[in-house]
Amino acid sequence: MSAAVEIKEPETDVRAAMRAIGLKARAAARELANAPAEEKNRALRAAARVLRERTAAILSANAIDLAAAEAKDLSPALIDRLALDSRRVEAVARGLEEVADLPDPVGQVLATFTRPNGLVIERVATPLGVVGVIYESRPNVTADAGALCLKSGNAVILRGGSDSFHSSAAIHACLVDGLKEAGLPEAAISRAPFASREAVGEMLKGLDGALDVIVPRGGKSLVERVQREARVPVFAHLEGVVHVYVDKAADADKALKLVVNAKMRRTGICGAAETLLVHRDAAPRLLAPLIGALIKAGCAVRGDKAAQAADARVTSASEADWRTEYLDAIIAVKVVDSLAAAIDHIETYGSHHTDCIVTEDHGAAERFLKEVDSAIVLHNASTQFADGGEFGFGAEIGIATGRMHARGPVGVEQLCSFKYRVRGDGQVRA
Repeated sequence: MSAAVEIKEPETDVRAAMRAIGLKARAAARELANAPAEEKNRALRAAARVLRERTAAILSANAIDLAAAEAKDLSPALIDRLALDSRRVEAVARGLEEVADLPDPVGQVLATFTRPNGLVIERVATPLGVVGVIYESRPNVTADAGALCLKSGNAVILRGGSDSFHSSAAIHACLVDGLKEAGLPEAAISRAPFASREAVGEMLKGLDGALDVIVPRGGKSLVERVQREARVPVFAHLEGVVHVYVDKAADADKALKLVVNAKMRRTGICGAAETLLVHRDAAPRLLAPLIGALIKAGCAVRGDKAAQAADARVTSASEADWRTEYLDAIIAVKVVDSLAAAIDHIETYGSHHTDCIVTEDHGAAERFLKEVDSAIVLHNASTQFADGGEFGFGAEIGIATGRMHARGPVGVEQLCSFKYRVRGDGQVRA
């Protein structure tokens, strides 16, 4: 592995520098909105090639970030979010190529209709403009967000967290080389080269009108700040308080497999299960095996009295546990009296992110899918599928839990707005 070179923040006025980045991104957005799909795809494939060529340098940069994270005693789950290896770098490169392979959304005719007066009206997909992405410890977001914005004709300004400062910079450099090779403006994928929070503040103010939307990817405190202070629209989820409900008609083998995977495959992602609900009629045959399987997999279990009675290793759950996104090998377990009680619990304590029912009862499944008001609702499938790549989007810029414009994984289609094209032949309005 090549020697790591620590990247320093530029010594400059952050406010002025961020506004300059915004101006360049706005100019790049005008060019990208009309860029041929072939040029955007060429940039993405070139960036993927450069990523592979620079794997050693990227891992070297990541080693600096990991050493700092360990010195700050970050949790294993957060370190896992930050860590890169050759396999993960290859996955990032493949993600760029998968986005390149997607249909170009820009210019797609979404609807066409003809008025009685002969006017022909088309609704056509258009880019949003300039997207600001503020994220924390995941360096792969640099590539995912850059790729999705480029493919959808948007310029993007990336501000990664201090934890992933060097890793994000190394990945960003590969994206810029891809843009240059394709003849597209380098400012199409811009990066705020500052670890200080002042850069975040400037983005939340909108960079003098340069930003059209902000997407936060991070913990509750970051998302709350963005939603509270942003002067531009926000695609956001506050947190992923994700539930798996095991119904009375659940298949035992299926339930065990799904619950352990939903919680333990990767505990630090927003689709990881945080609360397990078990129907009271299923508890005698499933509660103890589910708890035992979770503990065997290395998960700490906090539960209600029924869960504690089922396994002495379960500690008492507090009211706060039902609202907690652990992002760690911890889960809260509760026995509920009915499907309706499970839905009520999810509505009361959930975050409208992702929730799952495990059951062989089609009617119960359909009621759950209809009544649970979350961005992603699953039947007999792990909540870890809450991911744009798994939805066939190539990647995601985040998972939105609001109800305006985009909801669920935000991919290239969700990064587009639309305009109306009206064609006439001399019509005038009476």
